[in-house]
Order: sequence, then C-alpha cells, then structure tokens
Amino acid sequence: MLSFVQGELADIWKENILEDLEERLVEYESVEEFLMAIKKEFGGGDKKSVKVAKLKKLEQGGRMIEEFVQEFKRTAQESGYEKRLLIEEFKREINSGIRRKLMETERPPTTIEQWYERAIILDRNGRESRRETERLRE
Repeated sequence: MLSFVQGELADIWKENILEDLEERLVEYESVEEFLMAIKKEFGGGDKKSVKVAKLKKLEQGGRMIEEFVQEFKRTAQESGYEKRLLIEEFKREINSGIRRKLMETERPPTTIEQWYERAIILDRNGRESRRETERLRE
C-alpha cells in the first residue's frame, strides 16, 4: 500500500512509517487502521486550506483566459482570499505577457473583476491578432 503514497511530504511520511514499522515502534492491526492513519495524516484538512492549496497550484498555461478565469473563480470560493490577496494570486497565475500588459497600462485594474475582464479582452485580442497574422502569411 505504501507504494501508492507519493509526493514530497508523502514520501517523507512513508520513509518514517517504514522505519517505525521495521523497528516495531508502530503496528497496525488491520488495513482499516492503517488507512485511518493515512487519512489522519493527509486527509482533507479543513475546506479553506484545501481551497488555498488548490488555488496556489493553478496556472493558465496554454488555456484561453476565459477558461482559466472560470476555474480560478470556482477554486477561489471558500479559500478566504479576497481583495488584494485574491488579485495577487490571480496575477501570479496568469501568463506573464497578459500580466505585464495589464500592469503597464495607464490605469491598471484595481479590482479582481477588472483583472478578469481586462485579461479576457487582452487574451481575445492577442488570439485574433495571431490568427490574422497567420492568415496573411498564407
């Protein structure tokens, strides 16, 4: 079962458990007891912490910004992030080109809704411009 436990923290925990088992410092009388130990160690946490962790893992990548904004909004719910903190997280996760253009405008966005709206406009305009360029090359 331990072979399925993977990830930075999980690997460390797994090594510790294996050592404890070998040294007979800990014993599990059943699979259920062992699964409860895993759940206790890694299980869910509180909803807010889980949402924050998921939020910090997001990246726009090659996706259209509209798709990313929807995922960001859904993940941000119940994270406890709002106002400045939410904006900073969004800025960190969108593609650098969009972020730079928005921050360098004469009047940068000041609310998260403005960040969403302006990022969508920039992304759409950029994609349309690239399509036009490709069409002209043909």
